[in-house]
Amino acid sequence: MTREELDVIAAKEQEAAARVKRHIHVCVAAGCLSSQADNVLTALNSEIRSQGLENECAVKGVGCLGLCKAGPLIALENENVMYGNVAPADVPEIVKALDGEPVERLTISPHQPFFERQTKIALENSGHIDPERIEDYIAAGGYSALADVLNEMSPSQVVEQIVKSGLRGRGGAGFSTGLKWSTVVKAVGDQKYVICNADEGDPGAFMDRSVLESDPHRILEGMALAGYAVGARQGYIYVRAEYPLAIKRLKTAIRQAERAGALGVKIFGSPFDFHIDLRIGAGAFVCGEETALIASIEGGRGLPRLRPPYPAEYGLWGKPTLINNVETFASVPTILRRGSEWFAGIGTEKSKGAKVFALAGAVNNTGLVEAPMGTTLREMIFEIGGGIPNGKKFKAVQTGGPSGGCIPEQYLDTPVDYETLNQLGSIMGSGGMIVMDETSCMVDVARYFMEFCMTESCGKCIPCRVGVAQMHMLLTKISQGQATMDDLALLEELCDLVRHTSLCGLGQSAPNPALSTLRYFREEYLAHILDKRCPAGVCEMQPEAEVYA
Repeated sequence: MTREELDVIAAKEQEAAARVKRHIHVCVAAGCLSSQADNVLTALNSEIRSQGLENECAVKGVGCLGLCKAGPLIALENENVMYGNVAPADVPEIVKALDGEPVERLTISPHQPFFERQTKIALENSGHIDPERIEDYIAAGGYSALADVLNEMSPSQVVEQIVKSGLRGRGGAGFSTGLKWSTVVKAVGDQKYVICNADEGDPGAFMDRSVLESDPHRILEGMALAGYAVGARQGYIYVRAEYPLAIKRLKTAIRQAERAGALGVKIFGSPFDFHIDLRIGAGAFVCGEETALIASIEGGRGLPRLRPPYPAEYGLWGKPTLINNVETFASVPTILRRGSEWFAGIGTEKSKGAKVFALAGAVNNTGLVEAPMGTTLREMIFEIGGGIPNGKKFKAVQTGGPSGGCIPEQYLDTPVDYETLNQLGSIMGSGGMIVMDETSCMVDVARYFMEFCMTESCGKCIPCRVGVAQMHMLLTKISQGQATMDDLALLEELCDLVRHTSLCGLGQSAPNPALSTLRYFREEYLAHILDKRCPAGVCEMQPEAEVYA
């Protein structure tokens, strides 16, 4: 396929869409499918046919529309109308109302902060295109950046654009994407690889899953652009087996891209060859760490190794390897299409662009949002998120998953960026954001995340294998009213030890929930230890019992 042929496909799709009066989009991402969105889509297609409206209504299954708490969702794109909590039985009423007033009991206003405060970059196509049709992606500008880059830019110019954009890795650490790419470029090797880390394992996180399900071609294009920039001809997407819908749509997208000439040999008539294969992970949280992920792709047990050398110099099968996560690759086509200056103009001085967050927990608008870096926690939770349900009071927000920390009410006006969250004892992580109200016990929260880290520890290094288990035991003692002040001192000592001596990021960050809750909610720990009571009424006090038999 040439650039001209790409334009022809886009023009045909756009012309076909313009001939249709109404475009009705049904969310068929995993969240809505779990609420029978597939039955809603089937019922809608059937009703449109029975009413003879096929020529004026185009019904399409699309990716995530964002407001997951209201799924299944239907969007009437031209009329700017959205329906939520739709059941198949509601479909006739919705179709009947197409030429009249919307069905009020199902209507969700698109003019609310949840939608209007977002800046879509990685999610720009989500909810607008059919993720299983490459033509839809092309009509939205897909693969145009790759075609233009291959015919008009050198690899070094591509890297320069990524450097100038200020894009930082969206997988957690926030390392400069341009610097990482530059390192792989300079590395010596007859073969180089590009890996997309789609092993999203944080509790409450579903950002990467939604992007993969909603816009899979975007990841393929981002990886191909990266491969061209760093001199790689082979890419791998490492995705966990718990994401069957994402895997299905990625397989479909790869087949379509290969048939269209957007992947494979001599892409868009250039000398550049690039292939992408899937590797399915078994769900080990530690495989989100890049060296453990590499070991898994190689067919070994997913265990981390000491760094340096870093994967950029010694990665997959000992070759220079570029590893970025889903959202990072998803940002690349837009940056190269719209320019690095445009991207750098969004966000803060050190944290550029927008970030996808999964809002979950005690918040009214649970779902997927993409907001500019620097948006405050208060804006995220009380404006975009719609506040705390049932008249409860906000207590804390956990950012960064089990590797992050709990941030209390006094820091709600903190801008969400890498440096600020680190200063508060938390991290950006991949974008999970779990909101907690006054009914949450912070000791129990810390114990829950510590149990997760204990279960997911690979066991390779003693500080993580033994230390995290001991911290979990101490948190259990505290939650059951059996601990003493000496136990609290030992917990803090262990947190420091595990943090500074563990082999990889799992162990190094495992103490964060305990450290942050000790920092901001110490009085709850003292209540459990000294008063033998749980202020939130969550923990069952068992002061006379044994923690472990």
